[in-house]
Amino acid sequence: MKLNELTPSLSRKKSRKRVGRGDKTAGKGHNGQNSRAGGGVKAYFEGGQMPIYRRVPKRGFSNMPFKKEYAVVNLDLLNRFEDGESITPELLLEKRIVRKLLDGVKILGNGALEKKLSVKVHKISKTAKEAIEAKGGTVEIIEVRTFANVAKNAVAEGK
Repeated sequence: MKLNELTPSLSRKKSRKRVGRGDKTAGKGHNGQNSRAGGGVKAYFEGGQMPIYRRVPKRGFSNMPFKKEYAVVNLDLLNRFEDGESITPELLLEKRIVRKLLDGVKILGNGALEKKLSVKVHKISKTAKEAIEAKGGTVEIIEVRTFANVAKNAVAEGK
């Protein structure tokens, strides 16, 4: 089916409300706040009742803006690659092992690794690192490019 082959529905649709066309109240009903120019209430208005955003206590601290979320890959998924191959986040994305890179890629130690691999990722668990090195592979940690790291490097270079 193509877009140009679509036909309209056979059922009649109600015609839209044409506001301000001289039909007495212009579709806004009689009197009241919503009938006035500029009238109406905000989406969070609760009819004068104490609104929920004021009833609910605000406590603690949220680290949400600074939270890091990593694309997670288990060791057994790395068995898809050839022996001696170099694994990068871009290669994992290309092979559809990860769907998005998010803040980086982290390798976890679930499963068994059967091949010698060279892995370049942002984070890796201790057990995964030991398993890769036990098979004769290498692990390289890629530095995550954050504002703090860029600023630190700029200060170190004297800029």
